[in-house]
Amino acid sequence: MTVELVAVGTEILLGNIVNTNSAYLARECAKLGLSMYYQAVVGDNPDRMREVIRTALERSDIVILCGGLGPTQDDLTKEITAEVMGAPLIEDARWKGILEEMINAYQKNDPRRRFTANNYKQAMVPEGAIVVDNRNGTAPGLILEKNGKTAILLPGPPNELIPMFRDDIFAYLRNRLPETIISKMVKITGIGESQVAEEIQDLFEAQENPTIATYAKTGEVHLRVTARGKSEEECLALISPMVQELHRRFGNTIFADEEEQTLEGDVVRLLKEKGFRLSLAESCTGGAIAARIVNVPGASEVFTHGFITYSNEAKVQCLGVSSRTLESFGAVSEECAAEMAKGCLSAAGTEAALSVTGIAGPSGGSDSKPVGTVFMACAVQGECRVKEYHFSGNRAKIREQTTVRALTFLRECLLER
Repeated sequence: MTVELVAVGTEILLGNIVNTNSAYLARECAKLGLSMYYQAVVGDNPDRMREVIRTALERSDIVILCGGLGPTQDDLTKEITAEVMGAPLIEDARWKGILEEMINAYQKNDPRRRFTANNYKQAMVPEGAIVVDNRNGTAPGLILEKNGKTAILLPGPPNELIPMFRDDIFAYLRNRLPETIISKMVKITGIGESQVAEEIQDLFEAQENPTIATYAKTGEVHLRVTARGKSEEECLALISPMVQELHRRFGNTIFADEEEQTLEGDVVRLLKEKGFRLSLAESCTGGAIAARIVNVPGASEVFTHGFITYSNEAKVQCLGVSSRTLESFGAVSEECAAEMAKGCLSAAGTEAALSVTGIAGPSGGSDSKPVGTVFMACAVQGECRVKEYHFSGNRAKIREQTTVRALTFLRECLLER
């Protein structure tokens, strides 16, 4: 079964907003085993929208459109799709009632805010369409089915689209499939994509059902194992031996077996498991490692302090780094990284501490320490290890690589304890 994505909005064409919706929907459709050959972006122009939607419905079984469901005059996705599929618009009394409840809530919270008449445009739906509740906005989702073709209309804001797709549309699409398709994601860190591919070349060559695919991320490699079967139980039974084989080959470099699990999430899990508290001392990353850690629910149970010691003075004052060390070896050095980690451990009173110091560029490098040189130190219960890395790319890329590698290094040290 084929699916096609159409993102609607002149603001996407002009680059005013980034089209993250299509990336999310493509990943979710891949999980379902739907074949995707085309994606399109079209501006808020009736003629061009009509042409794009008609073409998409001719060549694909399912067309998912996102955006253009708002109350304003240029929100035309619903109207044009209904026209192409020959469905007149009618008022949905239930959704009109929901809109009126929202009006009352808005006015109660803030008398200055009010709904205008054009908001009721969102209560008009194509005749025969399935109306999908929007729990985070005023535009409902819509599903139109006709002559073996399906159009799914989703609101544009990601905080509305993602929950709607996750809670309602995913199950609808899965029920439409002739067979059950289940995927498991195995996530690896610490080794590169080419090495991973070499290690599983025999699995690639022998794959039938389940199949395996690789996806490279910064500092991570993700392996998606997908099986087709008559039931979820049959699919999981096919997937399980493959996942076990991957664990046998890659061992502790695997940090997750689920799509939602993250590297920082596994670090927090290990800290909780070992009863350790963590503190961080960051220089070139400027708090990026801490930001990743606090993204994890429950991180407050194990993460206590974050020191952003960007200047030499801050390293001395907050972490007790020796001025002699800075004069003799420099801020970007093995010696400085070690003193930062030990000072962080002492200042915060935690069982584990991680420090990073480096040259993110574009300037500041030298022949002996070029841009991309980074030192990290991890101190766990008094024992300190230091690593030297050399990253490439622009400033943002070097900082991103440093952040991921630091989390990987911390995880390795925790596993060793």
